[in-house]
Amino acid sequence: MSLLHDRVLFIDGEAIILDKPAGLPVDAPRDGSLSLENHLSSLTFGFQRWPLPVHRLDRDTSGCLLLARNPKAHKRYAAEFEAGTVSKRYVAVLDGVPEPDSGVIELSLKKVSSAARGWRMIAANDGKSAVTEWRKLAVKDGRAMVIFTPRTGRTHQIRSHALHGLGFGIAGDPVYGRGEGPMLLHSRFLSIPRGSKAPAEATAPLPSTFAAAGFGPEYLDDAGL
Repeated sequence: MSLLHDRVLFIDGEAIILDKPAGLPVDAPRDGSLSLENHLSSLTFGFQRWPLPVHRLDRDTSGCLLLARNPKAHKRYAAEFEAGTVSKRYVAVLDGVPEPDSGVIELSLKKVSSAARGWRMIAANDGKSAVTEWRKLAVKDGRAMVIFTPRTGRTHQIRSHALHGLGFGIAGDPVYGRGEGPMLLHSRFLSIPRGSKAPAEATAPLPSTFAAAGFGPEYLDDAGL
């Protein structure tokens, strides 16, 4: 049985929402290591077709990941993501404490690449529009737990906005932060509208890595998240 069998948060005839573990890439890596694709055949739950991911989470980001169980649903869900109608919330720990308690980051993002540092997203006027709401939940030992609500869905949006918009990288982020320890970025909540049907939605439990860093699930419970 796939290790993902026990991580199904939502399932019906059209959709599955998984609690993706950190360290598992959605797309097959060039080095041939395991990815989500290696688990899809065990996530059919009685269907002949393999489910397909509708969107992406970075390898080291955990939490809610939507799979479509048939091509028509995949097309509809992809259109909802493109239209910006999908509700998403992420929780992260920053390597620092922003002064405000909340705000909106509006920084256009552009992909750049160099031989020394590889590719990354930077704030640039000629980049693609990116908007992220954020709110501080807790502060401990010089770090802050923050809830991010992206209004757009750019690559590395939250990771890049944390650094370029708030001035602090996400703890453990090897590209935009110090890269020390596990990356503390988690897709907490996902809800996708489905017309007359109830939304496909789920809340993913906070990984133990957050509690180990001093930011347990009680902070989310206190905030009603």
